[in-house]
Amino acid sequence: MSPLRRRAILAAPLFAPALAHAQAWAPTRPLRLVIPFPPGGTTDLVGRMVAERLSPRLGQPVIVENRPGAGGNIAGEFVARAEPDGQTLFFTSIGTGAINYAVYGARMPWRPEDMAAVGLVTRMPNVLMVANRMPVRTMAEFLAFARGRQGEITYGTAGIGSSPHVCMELLGQLTGIRFVHVPFRGSGPMLTELMAERVDCGMDNIPSALPFIRDNRLRALGMSGATRSPVVPDVPVIADSVPGFEATAWFGVQTGARVPRPVIERIGAELDEITRDAAFRARLAEFGAEGPGLTPQGGTTPAAFEAFIAAEIRKWGEVVQKAQVRVE
Repeated sequence: MSPLRRRAILAAPLFAPALAHAQAWAPTRPLRLVIPFPPGGTTDLVGRMVAERLSPRLGQPVIVENRPGAGGNIAGEFVARAEPDGQTLFFTSIGTGAINYAVYGARMPWRPEDMAAVGLVTRMPNVLMVANRMPVRTMAEFLAFARGRQGEITYGTAGIGSSPHVCMELLGQLTGIRFVHVPFRGSGPMLTELMAERVDCGMDNIPSALPFIRDNRLRALGMSGATRSPVVPDVPVIADSVPGFEATAWFGVQTGARVPRPVIERIGAELDEITRDAAFRARLAEFGAEGPGLTPQGGTTPAAFEAFIAAEIRKWGEVVQKAQVRVE
């Protein structure tokens, strides 16, 4: 018997009680997955994919409940204050999970310690776009164009404190270019106004922007991730022109911090299985998203997601503070 096999057998009794304890919990009635934005957006799309797959694994329906408002804070506060029985889950994002703490400051209705990380579900890049008649075709041309018009280039996003917003703030900080933010109430209105050339450029999550890029209604200049996206392989990453630039939008599940740990571990284990499922990964890949990648197997755990969120809070807190982004 190999030493590795021997150690695994000896360790099994140590891990078995913890695993059995986590698996012992089961919901007794339908769960709620609270989504902090209206139906139709990326958060809603991915959240419903998770609810559909989580339900049979937990043996109860997982009902999606959209509670939009205040940049996602209304829904987050509802979950943070809910009965700590594991029946109410929060489909969080980079905004509600990290950026909002800096943007809302003392007005934030809950603190990081009021929420418990359950599992990261997916990450995806944002994409910088311009209208087709904009006289630039590459990221380098766009940056040169913007440098010659300091404080004049407008950019649209889905709202103040959104992932695309802080991405553009980071771009401005790394390049020294002053852009003018024009926030909209969601991606749809922003993309419409960008096509009409009422803003000079726009940054958006790849799922909502992809149809417009594929139909040549908008021109994509750069992706915010570390590597090119397979859904638009001809679009380079922004980091090719701006070293050090990297940002991804992300989505995951949290719940109230008072929920017992065995409950969190059980739901977290099911999310890990979902995110590593080949069919789920294939569905994500259709709109440019990828798995969480927090474990060696490419999945997620509550502890790994907690550490990930803490790092994101630090990173985007610095960007927001430097940019002096605030919601009045």
